[in-house]
Amino acid sequence: MKFGMFANLAGPGRHEEFSKALEEAREQAVYCDEAGFDSIWYTEHHFGHEGYELIPNPVLMGADIAARTKQIRIGQAANIITFWHPLRLAEDIALLDQLSGGRVEVGIGRGLYGREAMNLNQLADPRDQEQNRALFEETYEILLKAWSERFFSHKGQFYNFPAPGLKWNHPLSPQTDDYMDMETGEIAKMSIMPTTYQRPHPPIWQVIDTPRSIKWAAEHQVNGIFWMPTVKELKKRFELYRETLSEAKGAPAELGEGLALVRDCYVAETMEEARRDAEEAVLHTYRWICHWRGLGNMMDPGEELKPGTELSYDFLHSRNLLFGTPDYVAEKIQELKEELNLKELLLWTNHGSLSHEKIMRSTKLFAEEVMPKFKNKLSLHV
Repeated sequence: MKFGMFANLAGPGRHEEFSKALEEAREQAVYCDEAGFDSIWYTEHHFGHEGYELIPNPVLMGADIAARTKQIRIGQAANIITFWHPLRLAEDIALLDQLSGGRVEVGIGRGLYGREAMNLNQLADPRDQEQNRALFEETYEILLKAWSERFFSHKGQFYNFPAPGLKWNHPLSPQTDDYMDMETGEIAKMSIMPTTYQRPHPPIWQVIDTPRSIKWAAEHQVNGIFWMPTVKELKKRFELYRETLSEAKGAPAELGEGLALVRDCYVAETMEEARRDAEEAVLHTYRWICHWRGLGNMMDPGEELKPGTELSYDFLHSRNLLFGTPDYVAEKIQELKEELNLKELLLWTNHGSLSHEKIMRSTKLFAEEVMPKFKNKLSLHV
């Protein structure tokens, strides 16, 4: 089983000490690299003066971390590709893949917040879901072409590459039909530099949740990342992905194949200490998220949200938190393996008001007392 760190850096009230938050993130990444974590993932969010999401550019953050680590794979969860110019993103990720020696995992997403989309690319307005999806799918298509083909062209709803009518006549750039229309002398195809280190391209992941997104990812054989739902609800979504992936591959897919799960995690010596240390921090995160999403995504199949239900630690803990002793957390991970055949778990530990010291102590307890039980392929009897 693989373990990664979902490093959504947060720091409400820390806008004046961003450099300190970065130093803490670097310490976390270096430790995870040395401790044997498989991956670390950075998020993309913009204009968040509240401090719940601190990283606007996961590619640039990844370059900094790549220079300080040796083995750990570096992911984005996710690049909001509807906000990016597709050729710029293709080049930047290819360069990161080269800089890291082929350690990149590419995460892609469509975008959730209107204040981000409307100030970066109004075509990505999440209020127009059909246009947002169309832009996402076309950007994805361009990324694949740019990474996979030596010379490529694209004509779509939003983008045309290369731009029409361009001529390129230079004695050190031989005019060949690889990229030129020999009759008109105009550029007909183009190429990015550099190419990716991993060929034809790094692994691609999409943050998914709805049936439509799950099916699209599986149809395109894009790996999927889930987060909030309960195990019982996730099983339905894992099955949908497996069924769709099997059709796309033309061969049976294994349950859990191509999927990762983010789980909020805090490990302490006792259950009481875990709650005391991290309860308010994780609830702060969920208050931020659930304002947009509500609580319905954390219900079991057929379960209805009772009137007056409020967000609380007790409500969350049994549903989707890995908060507790090493033995308790290991039992919950074993449940994920048995019910979902989970192959990759990403730990979200960086909750807003939780101190760096507590985050590191929890991470070390996980690495030393939980991870070896699964890394060494030992079976737990729970």
